[in-house]
Amino acid sequence: MRRNMGDMDRAVRFTIGIVMMGIGFGAMDGGGAIAVGIIGAILFATSMIGWCPLYIPFRIRSKMGINITTLTENTANFGFLAEWGLSIFVQVDGANILFDTGLGISAVHNAHFLGVDLSSVDRIVLSHGHSDHTGGLREILRETGKVEVIAHPDVWKPKYAGSVDANRFIGIPFQREELESLGASFNLTSDAVWISDKIVTTGEIPMLTDYEEIDPILWVREDDHMVPDPLADDLALAIKTEEGLVVILGCGHRGVINTLIHARNLTQENRINTVIGGIHLFYASEERLVRTAADLKEMGIGRLGVSHCTGFHASAWLAQELGEMFFLNNAGTRVSL
Repeated sequence: MRRNMGDMDRAVRFTIGIVMMGIGFGAMDGGGAIAVGIIGAILFATSMIGWCPLYIPFRIRSKMGINITTLTENTANFGFLAEWGLSIFVQVDGANILFDTGLGISAVHNAHFLGVDLSSVDRIVLSHGHSDHTGGLREILRETGKVEVIAHPDVWKPKYAGSVDANRFIGIPFQREELESLGASFNLTSDAVWISDKIVTTGEIPMLTDYEEIDPILWVREDDHMVPDPLADDLALAIKTEEGLVVILGCGHRGVINTLIHARNLTQENRINTVIGGIHLFYASEERLVRTAADLKEMGIGRLGVSHCTGFHASAWLAQELGEMFFLNNAGTRVSL
């Protein structure tokens, strides 16, 4: 039984229910008093469980609804196109947000397969500037038209992977002018962006833990030489709900625990209901896996849906350590709260 009542709805029902029970069962006599008391008891009971059966036939929900649909991921459910990368469509609080765009064609293909109308997207959030999260921008913009694109300024830095001498370009595979001509309106900032009073991008994420670190094979070109990429552009999306935070990560290059600590501090909400996305544990040592799992448990995560760059070994490890709170988040996965 899923709650369909928000906190305000429950508070009003609780107050009215208490008053009506006091009147019906204490201050009044007769059949009318009993009826008042029974109605009060029903209001009180539904406020306590957060669920009203009368809302069901009319599809009423006073509780904020969140729908999260993964459009692009390395692996796919039946009928979907798999592609290296990540793209997640988030519907919440009257906003339609596309978090990342995948590597190429899969986000648009899978959106059409699902019947997701990409013209309804009012904001695109880029988790960072790697091509497997930005390569679908051209095709997406052809569907959305003019739209705000929220990202860190460093998404446009020339990014590479590999050794310092033998590397390959993995940055945004388009010119900014082309994307702007298709309707992209870039909002580039290192600060958090509050999309509503419940939805926020994290902005730049501080490196706080002593065991999470940036991949040493990631570089940016500065002038005529390569320097390690600090991935300052790595960000996440945090949503405040009545059950705690929902946090969506692209790759979590700056560390999933660092990201969650920052999201908690930013939102002043310590409870974490759901974490979804890539958490970049491909090359993680056993010590990092052990400490990550321990910290996720200590934080009281409700559930963790991993994707993309988490890696097979790390995913198996986390599945064993976290049990029922763990799930694989593939293309076609839908999560509702």
